[in-house]
Amino acid sequence: MSQVTCDLTISLDGFVAGPNQSLAAPLGEGGERLHRWQFEEPEANAAAREGILAAGAYIMGRNMFAGPGAWDEQWRGWWGEEPPYHAPVFVLTHHPREPLQMQGGTTFSFVTDGIESALAQARLAAGSKDVAIAGGADTVRQYLSAGLIDELRLHIAPMVLGAGERLLDGVGNLKFEPTEVSGTGLVTHVRYRVLR
Repeated sequence: MSQVTCDLTISLDGFVAGPNQSLAAPLGEGGERLHRWQFEEPEANAAAREGILAAGAYIMGRNMFAGPGAWDEQWRGWWGEEPPYHAPVFVLTHHPREPLQMQGGTTFSFVTDGIESALAQARLAAGSKDVAIAGGADTVRQYLSAGLIDELRLHIAPMVLGAGERLLDGVGNLKFEPTEVSGTGLVTHVRYRVLR
């Protein structure tokens, strides 16, 4: 049976992005260092990278796609003409926009009627595959708080950001069961089952 998963890279002090996020620095000050493991140790972390991209559909927040504010209709995302998803991506937003087809099989659809609607659409699109909550932190917090994530996969970078966008603030008294731990010099991968 398919699951709802979430993969996020996080600092030791619980941040998924540094302070002062902007269009010029979407991961905030120092936030890009969180993801060194994906680029400097790709072979050693191949299984984790493959797991991130194995979903049949993805859900992300508006800021993860384009930053806040009204749409710039020329904006096509942070990833260039061929985003890494190669599957349908549902973007939570308050600003309607027509679907955006990209190369490689990624289509961004913009959902204005809430997290449950986005999840229902993503499940339908994913078929028997998992649905992944791609981020950012606010979107993940909404899905965790609603009890809609089955598995949380944290990729913990051995660094302290000190400030920024914290992942688990305000999600309530959740319980997690660790089911797998692995890692390299730049990251520790911990897979948690979210207990209900």
